[in-house]
Amino acid sequence: LLYDPDYVPVGEDQKQHCELARDIAERFNNRYSETFKLPEPLVPKVGGRIMDLQNPTKKMSKSDETGKGCIYILDDINVSKKKIMSAVTDSDNAIYYDVKNKPGISNLLTIYSILSGESIDALVERYQGVGYGQFKKDLAEVVGNELQKIHDKYNEINQGNYIDTILNEGADKEDIAASIFQAVVNQTISGLACGRPIRGNVAFLGGPLNYLSELRQRFIETLHLT
Repeated sequence: LLYDPDYVPVGEDQKQHCELARDIAERFNNRYSETFKLPEPLVPKVGGRIMDLQNPTKKMSKSDETGKGCIYILDDINVSKKKIMSAVTDSDNAIYYDVKNKPGISNLLTIYSILSGESIDALVERYQGVGYGQFKKDLAEVVGNELQKIHDKYNEINQGNYIDTILNEGADKEDIAASIFQAVVNQTISGLACGRPIRGNVAFLGGPLNYLSELRQRFIETLHLT
């Protein structure tokens, strides 16, 4: 709500958090005035929920007791490849998308599609007549390549003070935005001007503010500060 979004990208299992924010915003707007946007959850058509590699009827989770059903981003890449190769499928060895009857291979097709950018239909067509072994081997390579990019970037930004710099800049920006938006909310609730300073690089508001729209505009401009 602080950042005034129209949409919030989430997985299927996170929609309830967006809905809770909408409920709070709607209740506030109805009681006072139109202050908050009602953000819509933006769930990807493919990959909104990735399933466990060993039990494809449940969501992949980092709290998996065995660790065999979950890909950990910073794990050894060869370990992650082995998890793909040992992923549970079924016995008919036919590659097509059917979540109800073939949850394992459907989950692997979803992962393949997300990482490769190739549609599930195109993957199904490409692997017609090809067994699970070759399919999993190819997918393991795709997963390994993507993880390698992440590992390389992780190692790059983990050196020096890059992370601290980003965190400090983000904290400063958030402090400004939060201060302004607090003034917006206060103005909405009380109908009174907030004549207190805004911290950071935004000028002191000084005397009474006559228009709520001016506050909102300052808030929106702050979100785009670099």
